[in-house]
Amino acid sequence: MTAARAWFNKADMSPARPIAAALSILAAMLLIGFIDNFVVNIAEDAGLWQFHLTRSVMAVPLIVALAWLGIGTLRVARWWAVAARSLAISAAMVLYFGSLAFLPISEAVAGLFTAPLFVLLVSTLALRERVGAVRILAALVGFAGVVMVLRPDAGAVTLATLAPVGAGFLYALGAIATRRWCATESATALLAAFFTALGIWGALGVAVLAAFPAAGEAPGFILRGWEAPTPAFLGWTVMQAVGSIIAVGLITRSYQMADTAFVSVFEYSLLVFVAVWAWVLRGETVDSWAMLGIGLIIGSGCVLALRGRVAPEAQGDGAVS
Repeated sequence: MTAARAWFNKADMSPARPIAAALSILAAMLLIGFIDNFVVNIAEDAGLWQFHLTRSVMAVPLIVALAWLGIGTLRVARWWAVAARSLAISAAMVLYFGSLAFLPISEAVAGLFTAPLFVLLVSTLALRERVGAVRILAALVGFAGVVMVLRPDAGAVTLATLAPVGAGFLYALGAIATRRWCATESATALLAAFFTALGIWGALGVAVLAAFPAAGEAPGFILRGWEAPTPAFLGWTVMQAVGSIIAVGLITRSYQMADTAFVSVFEYSLLVFVAVWAWVLRGETVDSWAMLGIGLIIGSGCVLALRGRVAPEAQGDGAVS
C-alpha cells in the first residue's frame, strides 16, 4: 500500500522520470487497447447508457476507497473547472463508445485522435495562441491521415461515422480545460468527477429511453433502454471499470513524472495497440491505406507534441477510457 501511495501521489515522486513515465503510459495504452475491444461484447447484452451507468456505479466506490486508503484525495479546488472538464471528456467518451458498436475500433480511435488537431485549432482561433507553419503543416498531415483511415464516402456520411471526430473535438476541449484550469487538482478527484459525469449521462439516457422507448423490436446499442443485466454484461463491465481506473491512473502519473509533450507522444501507441488487439482477438485487419493513415496520424501527433514544448503549459492528463 505504501508503494501505491508513493506511485499515485505526486509529492512523493521526483519531478522528472522520463523512462518510468514512458513505460507507464505504454502500459496504459496497451490495457485500453485490450479492454475497448470488448465493447462489442457488451453491446450484445445491454445499451450504451446502461453500460455507462453501471460502470460508473462500479468505478466511483472503488475510487473513493482509493482516496480513503490515502491514494490521492477527493478534495477539489475549483468545482466549476472540474465540472467543465468532466462534461467535455465524458461527452467525448459517450460518442467514442457509441461509435465502437458501429465502426472497427481502429477507425473509432483514429477519429478520437483528431483531438490534437482540434487543440491546435481552438488554441489558435479562440485562445489567440501563436502557431508556426510547422505545426499547421503537421495538423494538415494528421487530418489527411484520419481521412485515409475513415475514408468517408460523401454519399454515406452518417452520425456514426462522424461520432469519433466529434469525440476528438470534445476531448480536445477537455484536454485544454485540464491543462489550463485543473493542473493542480488531484488525479483521484478528476477521475471520480469523470466517472460521476459518465454515470449522469448513463442515468439520463436510461430515463429518456424509459419514457420514450425506441421503436422497433431490436433497437441498437445507442437506443437500447435498461434491461436485466446478464452475467456476461456484468463481467465485461467490471473488466472495463477496473481496467479504466488502472489505465487512467497510469496515464495521470505519467504526466506527473515527465514533460507533457514527451509523454503525449507515447499516447499514439494506442493506434497500434488497438489494431494489434483487434487482429489477435477478432481477426480484424487493417489495409495498407489505413496503415499509412495511422502512420501519418502518429507522425503528425509527435510533431505537434514536440513543437508544443516551446510554449510552456501546465501538465495535464491524456487519453481516458
